[in-house]
Amino acid sequence: MTCETGPIVHTDEKKPRLRPIDRNQMILHPMDIDRLIPDDHEARAIWEFVGSLDLSPYYDRIDSREDDAGAPAFDPRLLVSLWVYAYSKGVSSAREISRLCEYDPAYQWLTGMRPVNYHTLADFRSTHGESLRKLFIEILALLSKEGLITMERLMHDGTRIKASAGRDTFRKEKAIRTYLAQAEAQVKAMEETSEEAIAPRIKKARERAARERKERLTHAMNELGKIRSSKRSTAERVSITDPDCRIMGQSDGGYAPAYNVQISTDAHEKAIIAVSLSQSPADQTLLPSAIEEIEKTTGTHPGQLVVDAGFTTREAMVTAEEKGIDLIGSFTDKGTREALLRSRGIEEAFWPERFRFDKEKNCFICPEGKVLVYISKEVRKGKTELRYRGKRCKECLSNPSCCPHASEGRVVTRMENDPRVDAFLKKMETDEAKAVYRQRGEVAEFPNAWIKEKFGLRQFHLRGIVKAGIEALWACLTYNIKLWIRLCWKPKLQAEG
Repeated sequence: MTCETGPIVHTDEKKPRLRPIDRNQMILHPMDIDRLIPDDHEARAIWEFVGSLDLSPYYDRIDSREDDAGAPAFDPRLLVSLWVYAYSKGVSSAREISRLCEYDPAYQWLTGMRPVNYHTLADFRSTHGESLRKLFIEILALLSKEGLITMERLMHDGTRIKASAGRDTFRKEKAIRTYLAQAEAQVKAMEETSEEAIAPRIKKARERAARERKERLTHAMNELGKIRSSKRSTAERVSITDPDCRIMGQSDGGYAPAYNVQISTDAHEKAIIAVSLSQSPADQTLLPSAIEEIEKTTGTHPGQLVVDAGFTTREAMVTAEEKGIDLIGSFTDKGTREALLRSRGIEEAFWPERFRFDKEKNCFICPEGKVLVYISKEVRKGKTELRYRGKRCKECLSNPSCCPHASEGRVVTRMENDPRVDAFLKKMETDEAKAVYRQRGEVAEFPNAWIKEKFGLRQFHLRGIVKAGIEALWACLTYNIKLWIRLCWKPKLQAEG
């Protein structure tokens, strides 16, 4: 039925009844905390694994005791489990973990629905370095008991992880001294400020901040002195944020403040055996210290150690032989030598191989027929260097091409290898050694990639080589626990199910 103005609307039609949504109310909601996560969840595996470890070094440092005054402390088993689970999910921020404890089911299950403040988490991660190292060693023992570690063959490699500092934080000595004087004046001014002028809590916080800045700047001056005394470095600047870090090349071709993280991996199931940090951008001198680190964490030496060309030096060959380790690695110093010759302006026609050595007379004959006589000898680990110098180089017409920067004449060095070096080079010519070396990349680079890609550890949160080392140890410890979960815990759970 219609009318002149349009259709007739029936006003007695009822509206649909809908459930209201009221977000401004408080409710009591019963919850079975244990059912927040499934039985095969990794958080359960981590809790079980951490519970099997000896955590007494952590418990011994707790001040809060039964029948004494003071608030109860968080259980170290909980804090270790939280950090391991967080790193396994790529979370390395204490604030983020504290936030996740409020709503994420896995974190709620671990904490029993009781949130943990980020100060507690941050302090726990950075202040228990020695206890964490003991924990890492105990985990290696458990993995070895499960047959995941054999120590028959280890692969070693290094990776650069950025420091918690920017390139714009690097300063020269003059600027650091100026900042240090300002920091000392600030500390003195804070100490002289009366408590009536500022709240005691704020005063203590500012005093602590001023002292920490002064300590960092003092440390920066010390690090600058170390850099200058090093023959391998020409740097004249140091970071005032993290004085321990150094500018290092990155995988993308750029440069950034970083640490050189050294990781040794067991070839059997790719478990991480040892980890250490270095300030050296290059790997050439780091293998002996890596072998020492392996010995500290396992109490023994590997049967075989496989490294790339960056670690394979004559010193490393001799050190491995002395330790009874079968070293496998690629070795060449041709590229380094050629770069050095070119930088000195020496043309290819006058490179050392163009000089003829007269064994009977113990001298060299240059391409122009002039004699270079023996002048000195230097014995180093793995080699002996004998030096020969030309007597009539200044009057030679080829002087600009042969020795443009040598005021006393051209010097040629003859190298005699240690017999153990010659034995290594002969071994690396065999098909067996070459086959072993080809396996290096798959094993040695795997944990490095996992830690960066899966755990997201491309930049440290903590500053200083000691605390950055603790953070690296947390990541490697987590990696090994994840290995146990994949190869031991889950298969056992499936078998029982």
